[in-house]
Amino acid sequence: MDLVALTRKLVDIESITGNEGLVGDAVHTELRHLGFESEKVPVEGHRCNVYATSPQHTRPEIVFSTHMDTVPPFIPSSEDATCIYGRGSCDTKGFIAAALSAVETIDLKTLNKPVALIFTADEEIGLRGAKHLAQLNPFRVRYSIVGEPTSLQPIRAGKGYSLAEVTIKGREAHSAYPALGASAVFRAARLINRLEKIAETLKSNQHEAFDPSFTTLNVGVIHGGSAKNVLAGECRFTLEWRPIPTQPSERVLHLLNAAINEEQRADPDFVCEVDASRADSGFETPVDSRVIKLLERATGRESGTVAFGTEGAQMRMLGSEPVVIGPGDIREAHRTGEFVPVQELEACTRILQQAVRELCG
Repeated sequence: MDLVALTRKLVDIESITGNEGLVGDAVHTELRHLGFESEKVPVEGHRCNVYATSPQHTRPEIVFSTHMDTVPPFIPSSEDATCIYGRGSCDTKGFIAAALSAVETIDLKTLNKPVALIFTADEEIGLRGAKHLAQLNPFRVRYSIVGEPTSLQPIRAGKGYSLAEVTIKGREAHSAYPALGASAVFRAARLINRLEKIAETLKSNQHEAFDPSFTTLNVGVIHGGSAKNVLAGECRFTLEWRPIPTQPSERVLHLLNAAINEEQRADPDFVCEVDASRADSGFETPVDSRVIKLLERATGRESGTVAFGTEGAQMRMLGSEPVVIGPGDIREAHRTGEFVPVQELEACTRILQQAVRELCG
């Protein structure tokens, strides 16, 4: 299997979130060609997850897993002497190619313990594929290696990701006569001021393995009002937070609701609606886990942590000890010039082969 050609082939299949069908078909076909029992499992509409296991095995010792979707826009592949470019090259089609190349060299019949591969849909927007997988719980897993661009550093823990849409109601009036109405923007501003104070209190709960070492929150988008001379009748903002693994993702919601109650006590007409659409927890694998130690030896690097969300928590729901690793740098993902170094692709393939040899025999 030509690793560079396979990576470029995958990058050249447009798979922006919501349109992963063709890349799922390609991966499914390749896995069946390699001797795996591969299944396409619908998630929503024509989208699917792809599950593949060694023949006649239901409890894999190790799973290689990552997502198939990319952020927009579609950018086809190109290459130079050292790198492959294109949308998804490092996030995460390079890992898919490395995983397929790694298992190509394995005689599945000689394994003492089975290996599996899972490729999911819709990670970039809401982890829908991974959550669907965790809900179905098709098999139990001992270890999982989750592909994300970490420059081949093993990642033993990651923060979660949570999201809420907050809507504050006001009462429209002519701005020359503010006593006749109530500004939703002013009300939202007071609530956001409370959230800024909540962000400070969250710093008291530290997890020193992370940088930043606490749960962070952010108000990234705000919309309100209809005209410059009208008191705003409604104001909406988006609140996101990234909880450390030792803190429940609901903690910030509880603090937000307490802040809303405070506002309602000060202003009985204060009306606020909260739509908490995501509450994804983080994950943490013990530093002395066998798979962590294996990958530290294979890479020559100590394991670390990341502040961005991954599918590690969903893989833990399958019973596994997850670790995140992959070729490429997360800082290059989602950019026009996204790329993955060929040298890291080749090294990732060798690392995954070593993991199968040591864990499965």
